[in-house]
Amino acid sequence: MEVNKGKGEPGLQNPARQMDKPVHLHAVESMLPKAVKRRVHALKRLQVQCGNIEAKFYEEVHELERKYAALYRPFYDKRRDVITGTVEPTDAECEWNSDKDEEEELSEQIKKKIAIDPAKKEEATPMEDPKGIPDFWLTIFRNADMLTDMIQEHDEPILKHLKDIQVTFSEPGEPMSFTLEFHFEPNGYFNNAVLTKVYKMKSEPDSSEPFSFEGPEIVDCGGCVIDWHKGKDVTVKTVKKKQKHKGRGTVRTVTKQVSNPSFFNFFNPVKAPPDGGEMDEDSELAFDFEIGHFFRERIIPRAVLYFTGEAMEDDESFDEELEESDEEQDEEEDDDDDDDDDEGDFDPRKEAPAQPAECKQQ
Repeated sequence: MEVNKGKGEPGLQNPARQMDKPVHLHAVESMLPKAVKRRVHALKRLQVQCGNIEAKFYEEVHELERKYAALYRPFYDKRRDVITGTVEPTDAECEWNSDKDEEEELSEQIKKKIAIDPAKKEEATPMEDPKGIPDFWLTIFRNADMLTDMIQEHDEPILKHLKDIQVTFSEPGEPMSFTLEFHFEPNGYFNNAVLTKVYKMKSEPDSSEPFSFEGPEIVDCGGCVIDWHKGKDVTVKTVKKKQKHKGRGTVRTVTKQVSNPSFFNFFNPVKAPPDGGEMDEDSELAFDFEIGHFFRERIIPRAVLYFTGEAMEDDESFDEELEESDEEQDEEEDDDDDDDDDEGDFDPRKEAPAQPAECKQQ
């Protein structure tokens, strides 16, 4: 799913290959004979009709996502119960194929490095097993590069109370959207049991730019009101400023609340432009859309792998592949530029191929 697609048509190669560089679509059309241009217009109408069919395809994909979300739900509920300690998994449920020899070898190495004094052995005895998996979601926030910068130190005690994150999809007949639900256990910070974030999507070609359609895209989002306990709102902070009266010269102290960096600002997002104009890729709202997509597509379905860090290794490998691909593309573009420069400085003496010995003049 695209969260912020660029607009405009890509450049096209000249049909007669008289140009090496891409040219604008309308420049190509202007060079075509009238009869050919007429047929191109017919192809464009067909393309628009294909785009409408593609939109229907994505509507059905959305329905499939909604259907399978219900099938995933029992497994996610069991995951939540294990995390919170409501349910203790059986021995059979805890079986997992792993390299036991490697684990045992690592354990022996650790034992050799850590020699415990018998007198302190009792102190080193592990404490009683904790309930569930402590700080499960907080650890995920810390591990995921895209999320770690969002949380502040004052957010962490609150996120320790987060027990589940779920995604729900809009019902048939409703405008396409999905909702992130953050479920919290009772805590001393706010009264809400669930904090929600709704992402509204558009899945139809734009009549003004029908060829820019590449599937559903997020177009707006809405948060919720957090019912903070008195003095516990981490999204604001109180500052004191001294003001001097211009006439009398007296000084007074003014107290006011200002915005404070916090993950919980996520539930009070910036609104999308009312005119539906193009969005800056580096804008706060564009980043918000990207985060919503990340929760839906990566964090929720692969939570345990972000907790252990295994998903991060996959993400890093993917990023490395993208970087290599970008570097290769840049190199190819540089080579093309060099070729163009060489064409302007053609020297027949340098470019002529060497003649075979038997062909050389005597």
